[in-house]
Amino acid sequence: MRQLNRNDVRHPVNRQFRDDATLGARIADRATDFIGSWTFLAIQTVIVVAWITANVLLLLDFDPFPFILLNLAFSTQAAYAAPLILLAGNRHALRDRMTLEHAAAETDIEEQQNRQLLEGNRQLMERIERLERRILESEKAILGRFDGPRPWRG
Repeated sequence: MRQLNRNDVRHPVNRQFRDDATLGARIADRATDFIGSWTFLAIQTVIVVAWITANVLLLLDFDPFPFILLNLAFSTQAAYAAPLILLAGNRHALRDRMTLEHAAAETDIEEQQNRQLLEGNRQLMERIERLERRILESEKAILGRFDGPRPWRG
């Protein structure tokens, strides 16, 4: 996974999270990004296959079957990878929690704005209804003048 530069991060929580990250947090993120990649899996597979092949064919004779040194290397790798994965997982969980809290705060603001808009619409509707009543009353008054007794012309 490629690292995000300053222009790639738009959400304020993600920007703060990236900017406030300690050196250890950045190392844990990068290490787990690499450990969880296809590149790492391919490299590790090539190394293991080459290790086993070289030792079985006696090209290298420093770790014969059952490959105790290879198992030690895997154990050491796991001993370092597990805490790094946990550190990165904890950071991601914290970032997700902060993102949800930010989204909730934004939602509260939007809800307040919606209430204000609805109140404004209600007030406009009341004004329109009052204007409609006045128009109808004026219309009745005008029509009443035409419908009344007409003077005789003769």
